[in-house]
Amino acid sequence: MLPQFGIHPPARRVIVHVSDTHLLAGDARLGGRYDVAAGLAATLAAVERTGVRPDALVFTGDLTDLGEPEAYAALRAAVDPVAERLGTPVVWVAGNHDERPALRRDLLGLDATEEPVTSVHDLGGLRFVALDSSVPGWHHGEIDAGQLDWLREVLAEPAPLGTLLALHHPPLPCHIPFFDILELRGQPALADVIRGSDVRGILAGHLHYSTSGTFAGVPVSVAAATCYTMNLQRPADEVGGMDAGQSFHLVHVYDDVVTHAVVPVVEAETATTFTPEWTRRMAALTPEQRLEAFSRKR
Repeated sequence: MLPQFGIHPPARRVIVHVSDTHLLAGDARLGGRYDVAAGLAATLAAVERTGVRPDALVFTGDLTDLGEPEAYAALRAAVDPVAERLGTPVVWVAGNHDERPALRRDLLGLDATEEPVTSVHDLGGLRFVALDSSVPGWHHGEIDAGQLDWLREVLAEPAPLGTLLALHHPPLPCHIPFFDILELRGQPALADVIRGSDVRGILAGHLHYSTSGTFAGVPVSVAAATCYTMNLQRPADEVGGMDAGQSFHLVHVYDDVVTHAVVPVVEAETATTFTPEWTRRMAALTPEQRLEAFSRKR
């Protein structure tokens, strides 16, 4: 465990949040241009480079692009060894590009039905709930009445460290017209279930760019994508995909706050100012000595 130099003790739980892998069978290129398998491999390598041993590895939807059984098998083959090395469970969330029967059968080992893909995980007192905002045959999102009733029952009793929700379609506005069409519908009904509960954060994807906001008084954090991201340098009605800017999030759950750090998936030359040896030296000093050694302007 890292030493505490500031006022905040170490995070209670750490989540790795990945989104929109859009994997295809046979290493096919997405749109004929994006190497989605390479993007996933680079992301998983970056996750391991963090040195974090997370409490969960969460994928918020569009796990595959076409819902192909072979793509789900390839996704599991890529992720399972990493999760095993990290000693962490994997939480799969369905997206609008996924097909529920194949996802359930080829990724989760369940019956191949159209039933929503939902789950609840106890991460040492932190409750993590996966919702299914996919609508079979369509690309917009919705949490059906059955899920809302189920979620209300799940949230009826608070968890020791609170609850995080995950779904694919974020309950946030988007300035890009294309995503306005494909937004999460029925948001007021979901807000009624969440408002006043112990939900501390909502994790989502779908947009292919990182953003954040609040919903029903709860912070929402949207991870970008491992396949391609949206080039927001262009006007809103001209935004398109680019093979750059891929990232994932490190989610740190503290007693009084949840933070979401964007981690770029890139290997770049990095300064070595801060090292394990530097940390050990700082830990051996008194707070006053650390302040003198590091905080004073030179």
